Amino acid sequence: MYKIVIVDDEALVRRGVVLETDWNSIGAAVVGEAENGEEGLKLIEKLKPDLVISDIRMPGMDGLDMLKALRIEGNEVPVILLTAYSDFSYAQRAVKYGAMDYLLKPYTDGELEEAVKKLIEKFDSKKESAEKQHSDDILPEEAYRESGKSKYINEALDYIAEHFSDQDLGVKKIADHIGLSEGHLSHTFKKETDYTVNAYITRFRIRAAMRLLKDCRHKVYEVAETVGYKDLTYFSSTFKKLVGLSPSEYQDRS
Repeated sequence: MYKIVIVDDEALVRRGVVLETDWNSIGAAVVGEAENGEEGLKLIEKLKPDLVISDIRMPGMDGLDMLKALRIEGNEVPVILLTAYSDFSYAQRAVKYGAMDYLLKPYTDGELEEAVKKLIEKFDSKKESAEKQHSDDILPEEAYRESGKSKYINEALDYIAEHFSDQDLGVKKIADHIGLSEGHLSHTFKKETDYTVNAYITRFRIRAAMRLLKDCRHKVYEVAETVGYKDLTYFSSTFKKLVGLSPSEYQDRS
């Protein structure tokens, strides 16, 4: 669920934005409201929203100055600006400070919702791309792709994919299954995948854990057990070493 903060000095306008938009249908929710740019900055820092919708003309710090302050702080949160003034200079400044969209009030029914939907689609696309890249960093597709590998290594890869939740999975079990000596399997596996058997199993498990953790209904300890770890502390330290975040931090960001 994407978090939205509304910044507008008119309470009725804020209520209209909150109540007249079907946020749930587009996977979003309004988590906070502010009356001016100064309040907006504090609220944005506190709530860390995914999107800000702000009026431009407000007493005290206006929407453009708030946007400028956010960018100076290094905060790149997307901002949609609303204004009843069609002066082109506002649009120029809005673009200069990195506003994602610019709507004139009164906007037509569905116009704001459509603008938010387009941004969410961009978020989802970028997120999916980033997650795929992150997964590939943990275990590149080439490592588990069957093409170009020998029959025995493909059998080993298939066995790992089917039994990675087995806490006792290791070189001996795999070698016994495919009919190779442990030494021969270890040598050939490293040659064809660039990973030792144990390193591959670890990365396969962590990649699987990343997929499971995207669903907040899965508890971290449940994920650990599902991917073959009986020691939660060891799972967490291994996950953080490879991913750069603890399992709970990764789940919170997914």
